[in-house]
Amino acid sequence: MHIHHDWNGLPASARGATVAMGNFDGVHLGHRVVIETASRAADAPLGILTFEPHPRQYFAPDAAAFRLMNAESRANRLARLGVEHLYELPFGPVLAGLTPEAFAQDVLAEGLGVRHVTVGADFRFGKKRAGDVQTLADLGRRFGFGVTAVPLVGTGGQDYSSTAIRTALSEGRVRDAERMLGHWHRIEGEVVHGDKRGRDFGWPTANMRLEGLHLPRLGVYAVLVDVLTGPDRLSCQGVASLGVRPMFGRNEPNLEVHLFDFDGDLYGEHLSVALVEFLRDEAKFDDVETLIDQIAADAGQARAVLSGA
Repeated sequence: MHIHHDWNGLPASARGATVAMGNFDGVHLGHRVVIETASRAADAPLGILTFEPHPRQYFAPDAAAFRLMNAESRANRLARLGVEHLYELPFGPVLAGLTPEAFAQDVLAEGLGVRHVTVGADFRFGKKRAGDVQTLADLGRRFGFGVTAVPLVGTGGQDYSSTAIRTALSEGRVRDAERMLGHWHRIEGEVVHGDKRGRDFGWPTANMRLEGLHLPRLGVYAVLVDVLTGPDRLSCQGVASLGVRPMFGRNEPNLEVHLFDFDGDLYGEHLSVALVEFLRDEAKFDDVETLIDQIAADAGQARAVLSGA
């Protein structure tokens, strides 16, 4: 998959795609329908047009973190879906200031030379979100590209949405989130140095930061782990603690992952950690011995859960 960060000066090989357009946070099942529809809309390479940072981050930089995945994780997921071109356009004053007409002409028609654009039925675009799908269709006829609006999809009377998935994760309902996503919710990122207390306790962990991401319910999870880089690329099971480590006075949430039956150096490598089942809430223990006993119990419960996952 080729990733492009501008709509100007693209080579001919990167122009003329059929694109699905949106933020695609989580790449859930509703997004999948939009992408699959785009792939059938024209005899052209499949592209995704999205924005980085998310427009919501640009307009409300001090708001609570809300993203289900970072740009790296989103790109990895889209590549698995057969996307050939990812147009990850920088969202800032220039894009935010374009009227719907200017966006359609400057970005879609002249910049990317799109053959066809597919969006969800609730899509809005342009300065002050002035454009809707009918606006886009009218502009497409004017500037020479086709437009398809895909009805929202869901199950049980509920549309698949990033908001509903965030709610499920906040409540620890990771299997409900998985049903809407079509895949386990994953946290991806680099392994950083921590306090190394887990190793001292006999339970070494890989530590990952969570900046910019929506926080699932704090607590302990059964997880599936893919090591994406380095000499020890593998997939394995594990148990993870997502929280602030109250026993040690920490207040910055992070993810600490213990990989079962693995003993290696993962510092600086990138992991993809799938939350499979919420086991218990984060807790503060009276002493280290009680904590170690609980970690062992958590690991045993995680192994039992994952044996049937």
